Amino acid sequence: MKKIILSTLLLTALYSCKKEVQNTENATAADSLSVSQTTENEGNTVLPKELSPENVSQHLAKNNDTLYVTNFFATWCGPCMREIPSFKSKMEELKGKPVKFTFVNLDDKAEWAGAVKNFAAENKLGSSIILLDGQKLDQNFFHNNFKQWDGGSIPFTFMRKGDKTDEYLGMMTEDVLNSKINSFLQ
Repeated sequence: MKKIILSTLLLTALYSCKKEVQNTENATAADSLSVSQTTENEGNTVLPKELSPENVSQHLAKNNDTLYVTNFFATWCGPCMREIPSFKSKMEELKGKPVKFTFVNLDDKAEWAGAVKNFAAENKLGSSIILLDGQKLDQNFFHNNFKQWDGGSIPFTFMRKGDKTDEYLGMMTEDVLNSKINSFLQ
């Protein structure tokens, strides 16, 4: 019963963003991790991979000298789509530096083969996108990984470098993104 309530709560929260894309194609994906940073042409041929909540948690917990910028988004979320160009610009600017950008997609699984695949190809971000099935999430995922975020709305950005973390709920402007990343790189 808890899973049904939490799943319903998560889906309701995710649908609170204005849905701009509608597609009902089905997809299946292997469970693997893709955290590379690609903005060149090969990015449009790389398909996003599905990752389990446990593996996303492992990614979020990485503790080393690399700055991990993880953005949770959906293709139907207007604010999510408006902030992507700022992230892409920063990815290009920081290419070759110890910074890894990952975009965790929360679209319905039915959208993965259509809207998400098209988004990844158009933005050349395929190798930087992880597909996360919201049906597999429970409240423990949020409680164990984040101080503030309860999964109630997106976009959400989590940054980690070593033991230092930062969480930002809502659409990030380019200035805010630059400021937060610069605070980690100083």
